Amino acid sequence: DLRKQARQLENELDLKLVSFSKLCTSYSSTRDGRRDRYSSDTTPLLNGSSQDRMFETMAVEIEQLLGKLTGINDKMAEYTNSAGVPSLNAALMHTLQRHRDILQDYTHEFHKTKANFLAIRERENLLGSVRKDIESYKSGSGVNNRRTELFLKEHEHLRNSDRLIEETISIAMATKENMTSQRGMLKSIQSKMNTLANRFPAVNSLIQRINLRKRRDSLILGGIIGICTILLLLYAFH
Repeated sequence: DLRKQARQLENELDLKLVSFSKLCTSYSSTRDGRRDRYSSDTTPLLNGSSQDRMFETMAVEIEQLLGKLTGINDKMAEYTNSAGVPSLNAALMHTLQRHRDILQDYTHEFHKTKANFLAIRERENLLGSVRKDIESYKSGSGVNNRRTELFLKEHEHLRNSDRLIEETISIAMATKENMTSQRGMLKSIQSKMNTLANRFPAVNSLIQRINLRKRRDSLILGGIIGICTILLLLYAFH
């Protein structure tokens, strides 16, 4: 259950971080476009303000998700350290370490993107009155956005591949555990068969002795009956 919750939070964080990165990337180009369309200094940059509010909202949501994921990882760590759970279980330790690495990557990516956005916003505010810097930034924003989109797509593909690999590892671990249990069952069956095989020679020897005694008794009884018959015949003819 904790692992399912962690995966759900990781998927939500993945989508949120992709949208957050796209928002940060498109922030500067949007402000440049607004300045080009409205030359008056008194014109409010409504779109930029909307992006600022969206940035604050998404940052709070991502921080909440990171906090929840941290709590889930702590609960998984407590479970692995609790009584009755083997401390050297490779599957549990691998799963816990994997979720910790994902949390660390998401946290690093969030702080890096947030720092980049704040730096871009501060730079845009400082250089808002410099037309030459705005034009140079505007000329290179299209290429940067294209590169960022390509990087984001590649990042998403890597995340999907990572999830598939993790699911494959989980299936392999479960298969290994099932094979281990089946091997134990086969060993117990084999030991029982060996015990029965060791007992069979004694049973066979006992059956053979019983058959020999029965055959001997039959011969003795037949001999006595034959002698008695002969004596009766002699007595009758005499």
